Amino acid sequence: QVQLVESGGGLVQAGGSLRLSCGASRSISFRHLAWFRQAPGKEREFVAGVTNDGNIADYADSVKGRFTISRDNAKNAVFLQMSSLKPEDTALYYCQETWRAGSKWNPKHNSWGQGTQVTVSS
Repeated sequence: QVQLVESGGGLVQAGGSLRLSCGASRSISFRHLAWFRQAPGKEREFVAGVTNDGNIADYADSVKGRFTISRDNAKNAVFLQMSSLKPEDTALYYCQETWRAGSKWNPKHNSWGQGTQVTVSS
């Protein structure tokens, strides 16, 4: 199982931007990867996913047009550029290897990393 470490979170005002990074312990070239988030008192939810070759990216409706997922297989890293942030984007953000079936991105593993906290003030 690949180990994934998230970073880049922080406190930002509404309308601001952040770029999250996720570094992997081994090659990600053959892995679909996705970002998920969990807000206090809510279930973890899918945010954005990208296929192993980077050719297909998919987004939750709530972040479409504001977030962009990308990856650098040579650096074993995946990124989430977040713009026009809203208070409702406040959550702990995780990256995870996923299965992909059409528009469904399902976590491949039961264990999760520490995540990175994003807090958006109004």
